[in-house]
Amino acid sequence: MARANWKLPTRRWLLATRAGIDPYVGFVLCAAALFGLGYLIQRGFINKVVAAPIFITFTLTFGMDLLVQNVMVNTFTATPRSLPLDYGSVQIAGLSISLARLGAMGLALLLTGLLYWVLKRSSIGRAIIAVRMDRYAAALLGLNVPRIYAVTFGIGALMAAAAGGAMAMAFPITPILDGTFLGKAFVICVLGGLGSVPGALIGGLVLGLLESFGALAFGSQWSASVGFAIMLVILVVKPTGIAGRAGYE
Repeated sequence: MARANWKLPTRRWLLATRAGIDPYVGFVLCAAALFGLGYLIQRGFINKVVAAPIFITFTLTFGMDLLVQNVMVNTFTATPRSLPLDYGSVQIAGLSISLARLGAMGLALLLTGLLYWVLKRSSIGRAIIAVRMDRYAAALLGLNVPRIYAVTFGIGALMAAAAGGAMAMAFPITPILDGTFLGKAFVICVLGGLGSVPGALIGGLVLGLLESFGALAFGSQWSASVGFAIMLVILVVKPTGIAGRAGYE
């Protein structure tokens, strides 16, 4: 179902163009709505098969993704659209940078910092980590494991909605972008290291640099291939990634 969450930029376009809601307000509304939807999907569907072989869970979530994608394409079509942004720009070191893009970057960094704080300092964050490490031991300690799973999936859906909203401020959007950005997200997690929120930031910066250098050296058509090639090397040489921890890879 994580793949389906990349359709959120299209919904944000709908809020901005049809309802007249400011994109930054739509950012918050979409994130909150997806947290609730993610919680309900995990609690009502995925929790029922979470103890089954991974293939069952994969089939269920992949089927949900196909269903959502077909509904979105039939509703909005696959035509790329852009958000109506008019916040102006700012000059930095002789470069003109859109304030909308700077705001999107700021929100992304803020949400990443909040996620790190939740996992490190809050009781729900410690519960999430405990269930991740050993759900049976966590249940013996009195944790409501199905609820923790649902909250975790809800947080993941919230972050995916926020990422989609930030992306919509920088690029044209369409419901069929999920495969492209899911692949990039996978590479970023492997490069930065699973189980590490700072690792996600590091992995994103590394992938951006690798793709830029790859485009300069081999042409833009090879930029994505360079990132995947380096990911394969990292998996062989250092499976934990740059900032990951043993046990999460």
